[in-house]
Amino acid sequence: TFRAIARASRLEWNSLECSCEGILDRVDGKTRFTEYHLKATLHLPAGSNEVKAHKILEKANSNCLVTNSLNGTEYVDALIVVADT
Repeated sequence: TFRAIARASRLEWNSLECSCEGILDRVDGKTRFTEYHLKATLHLPAGSNEVKAHKILEKANSNCLVTNSLNGTEYVDALIVVADT
């Protein structure tokens, strides 16, 4: 999702690292994820627009098929790293 939105927005980027940790619990007799913590680190080339990149990350998250399929509480930690000039 991020790749498509970044391409449409003409955002140049070097790499994206993502990880997720979830908590499984029994709710109403069913095992399900009750919360999950997403961590994303986006690496940008020097001179990139961090505000634009952050908005694109948020848009990608809100349109993500996997994220939208989960019912647990979501916590997102996004870090944007811009390369030195």
